[in-house]
Amino acid sequence: MKILILGGTKFLGRHLVNSARARGHEVTLFNRGQTNPDLFPRVEKIRGDRERDLDQLKGRNWDAVIDTSGYLPRVVRMSAEALKDSVDQYVFISSVSVYRDFIKFGINENDPVGRLPDETVEEITGETYGPLKALCEKTVQDVFNIRSLIIRSGLLVGPHDPTDRFTYWPVRVARGADVLAPDRPDVVTQLSDVRDVSDFIIELIQNSVSGIFNATGLPHDLTMGTLLETCKVVSGSDANFKWAPLDFLRKHHVQPWSDLPVWLPDDGEDAGSAEVDVTKALQAGLKFTPLKDTVRDTLEWARTRPADHQWCAGLTPEREKELLELLHHVQ
Repeated sequence: MKILILGGTKFLGRHLVNSARARGHEVTLFNRGQTNPDLFPRVEKIRGDRERDLDQLKGRNWDAVIDTSGYLPRVVRMSAEALKDSVDQYVFISSVSVYRDFIKFGINENDPVGRLPDETVEEITGETYGPLKALCEKTVQDVFNIRSLIIRSGLLVGPHDPTDRFTYWPVRVARGADVLAPDRPDVVTQLSDVRDVSDFIIELIQNSVSGIFNATGLPHDLTMGTLLETCKVVSGSDANFKWAPLDFLRKHHVQPWSDLPVWLPDDGEDAGSAEVDVTKALQAGLKFTPLKDTVRDTLEWARTRPADHQWCAGLTPEREKELLELLHHVQ
């Protein structure tokens, strides 16, 4: 097949390229050449901005386009309309963040998505990101109808993740000693190896599947305790986990998801965020790499980064030490 990818050189994009090429497909990348421009030297690259240079795609035909970089419905509409007669299928990478809330356990593809009072808003914030993605989905469906495929990804993890939201844990646990851990070992979390989701997307394209799919890990399958213990076993460290109660973390302004990644409290409005229903994706062929393999590969990749890498998520050593000392005095 011939597959056009809008983006394709960052995280999910680069793994999509690998998945497609491993199956013998011909890939073309359309991007600005600002991220990893030398990646994939044997892959065709068309340089351009998706807001100004879509004319460069005229006269070409592809079996599918995968939009990995659509965040604003106005911009997504431009590419969808420009490609509606050039590609057979439009694949849009969305997010489970589109859902209106996570009070419900077992959210599925039919549950309501978030809405914006003003749909012309283009400032991307924590509050607008999900509803804007939902509007992007609707835009693709309006233009491509049954030729659209929407992937609502959860937390993607693995090598080349620029967010550090998962990488923090394998690296931190590998350093050993006392490790500040969030809340309780039995708190459930949900994530998926980016390579599994990439393979799943290419398989769906090959089979001309349309519709909407939640693509994340199995609900009820993974706890923070299992995650951290797996990191310890894989790295062979002497890590000693110090579980900080939720009230302690809140008192000291430790932020879920950013200061202590992967973890969200299992109370309140986010209670169902780690139990998204992926039954439809499982039936369509989504598979899961063993956690130990994801941890190992992530750790090996992280060790190739510069020593002065600026972390995007997780506690600094100084902040963690401070919190561990405070925790010691209250336990």
